[in-house]
Amino acid sequence: MGSQAILGTYDEDDLPPEATASMEADLAFLDDPDRAKADEVDAVIGELSTFQTDNGVYAEGIHVETAVLPKDWRLRLTHWEVQSSLPARPWFLDPHDLAIGKLVAAREKDTVFVDALLRRRLLDVRILRERVQQLPDELSASVVTRIEGWLDYYDDGAGRS
Repeated sequence: MGSQAILGTYDEDDLPPEATASMEADLAFLDDPDRAKADEVDAVIGELSTFQTDNGVYAEGIHVETAVLPKDWRLRLTHWEVQSSLPARPWFLDPHDLAIGKLVAAREKDTVFVDALLRRRLLDVRILRERVQQLPDELSASVVTRIEGWLDYYDDGAGRS
């Protein structure tokens, strides 16, 4: 569910460095209401684990509700078979849903991530605008307005390299 979910859509070689810079992969389980699976991820391959020491990367188990995403995001999940993940079956956020979740969070690393994808033309501003309108009704209108304003920069061509 984090930035590295972009690897479910694009090959690492096709992505800008800002999109693959994270050493952390956020893993959420669609069927983990008590976070037991997420906690297991943290314990076995999480930050400061032997896995991180050996591989230079780690995973963080998160709850599926951690990210604020557009309605029907589950219908747009992408999947591909990864031999090394068997018997698990990994699913990845659609890149536009991922970007909207990042823009809702609005941390500097999140906007840098989305900016890099937009500059590389790996995201479509029109689709991002549609997805903003699909954010949960409970979300503050000011968040939607902030994201729409941020996207205006790309609509007028100024943000395109």
